[in-house]
Amino acid sequence: MCITGDTVASMVDVSIRDLRNHGGEVVDRAARGEQITITRAGAPVAQLRPLPLPPLSAQLLLERWRRLPPIDPDALRADIDATLDAGL
Repeated sequence: MCITGDTVASMVDVSIRDLRNHGGEVVDRAARGEQITITRAGAPVAQLRPLPLPPLSAQLLLERWRRLPPIDPDALRADIDATLDAGL
């Protein structure tokens, strides 16, 4: 699933026959974020992808921000240092 519209998602090919026989499943996959290319005789003819999510209001963003747990900057720095140092 894409985090932003700038992220490249993998495309899956689905034949028109599969779309006809399993349409609900194919649409469910697209609704979950998958980009699907519809093919006829192996050639791409259409693309099915999820609709963009509506933007969040400022009020909703502030409500979500208020529910975030507090961050201890010293503990965060120690965790980052420990992770980076472990790779050496």
